[in-house]
Amino acid sequence: MMVPKQEEIIRVLVVDDHAIIREGLRAVLAVVPDIDLIGEAVDGKQAIALTATLHPDIVVMDLVMPGMDGIEAIEVIAREYPESRILVLTTFTGEELLFPALKAGALGYQLKDSKSEDLIRSIREVYLGESSLHPKIARKVLQEINKPAQVQRTSDPLTGRELEVLKLVAEGAENAAIAEELVISEATVRSHLSHILDKLHLANRTQAALYALREGIASLDETENGG
Repeated sequence: MMVPKQEEIIRVLVVDDHAIIREGLRAVLAVVPDIDLIGEAVDGKQAIALTATLHPDIVVMDLVMPGMDGIEAIEVIAREYPESRILVLTTFTGEELLFPALKAGALGYQLKDSKSEDLIRSIREVYLGESSLHPKIARKVLQEINKPAQVQRTSDPLTGRELEVLKLVAEGAENAAIAEELVISEATVRSHLSHILDKLHLANRTQAALYALREGIASLDETENGG
């Protein structure tokens, strides 16, 4: 796994309606030299407002909160402030929250009973644009992938180059690695990714990777060996 460069500081906004959780996260992150806790919100509405003013790199988001919940906030932040990546931190493992959160635009999903080092690793992975799922959550995602495909195929087919990019995304490759593999610029990779997401009506790389696996564009063996 790639790690942030030594001089990079990951700016984090924590969103949780329980003060004891925010205090615990504050204590955990305070001793991590490459992570800076820049703000705390108690609900989705405040999370959106602070994201707009503070521009965090990572939003650590609870899902069940009074007022505006986490999923609604994820949808707004992913749409309006895509440079702020979202890591869910919750106690809930049920599909009724998991898949809506990923569909809304969350890039990672961790549980509150995770170890501190696992949370820190997830923050770093999401900062680098990688998906980061708790093992329990990863199993549910894999089970969903292995169900009979019900994904509506796009009426605007992907080009050969877009399929190559999508396959590499599903294998866990970052933009720089994709550019090197296909001998194109990172700007061209970003352009292809944008077209892929538009054509498939998807929100982010995680959803694109799941689509590629569901449709047989990439396989689980390739993902495990390549990622």
